[in-house]
Amino acid sequence: MKKVRAVIAHTKPWVISAASLCIILLAWIVVSVLGIASMRTVPPIQSVIYSLYSISTEGYKGSTLLGHIGASFFRLFTAFFLAILTAVPLGLLSGQIRKVRSALEPIIEFIRPLPPLAYYTVLVLWMGIGNASKIMLLYVACFTPIYVACVSAVSKIPASYIDTARTLGAGRRQIFKRVILPYTAPDIFTGIRTAMGHGYSTLVAAEMVAAASGMGWMVLDASNWLRSDVVFAGIIVMGITGILIDKILRELEKRLVPWKGKL
Repeated sequence: MKKVRAVIAHTKPWVISAASLCIILLAWIVVSVLGIASMRTVPPIQSVIYSLYSISTEGYKGSTLLGHIGASFFRLFTAFFLAILTAVPLGLLSGQIRKVRSALEPIIEFIRPLPPLAYYTVLVLWMGIGNASKIMLLYVACFTPIYVACVSAVSKIPASYIDTARTLGAGRRQIFKRVILPYTAPDIFTGIRTAMGHGYSTLVAAEMVAAASGMGWMVLDASNWLRSDVVFAGIIVMGITGILIDKILRELEKRLVPWKGKL
């Protein structure tokens, strides 16, 4: 037992991750070969690989895989960047001014626990079945985590930091630029990463109504036709792209907020 613990302790993290992935793939192959589960519920791995190739080259119902990814990313990133542009300034302002926070807090607290599908039908009634309602749904999903993170970050700033800056003659703009923004930046990035996770998980719901493209729509449409190979292929693509997006955000955080954890 001690030898096993010693081996695990000296094993690199990427090796453990690779081993976990191999175990999952092996279990998938065993289930497929032995026929433990129906091919409709757990398709063979070769069928999923062929579906990925087929969707990439021939497409799925009018769009290639890149076309579906592009449609989803257009909706997701449009909403994501709009959420950043509005939630960050509003969150920082609410954190500093109690009256602004009191005005916005009831709305945020009402929307935050609601599941996306609960208000998506209302958005469709107001904005139609086009991209506008889908982008708005993703926008709401992304807005609240960023806003809450910003408000929380401002509340954590020690009063002595701001008092010291004022004593040294700093004005409001300088205090915001030199104290508030650097201190809150790590928490803001945490909120941004959380918002991307919320938005990505809401993507399927956003593409449920009157869509003809997108990764979420492709998975849902394939499930209606019992195309489990396409469903698995779509889920794998969504998982991989989600990991890549999070990696990119992590790298941006390291470059833009190198002082995280050092304050």
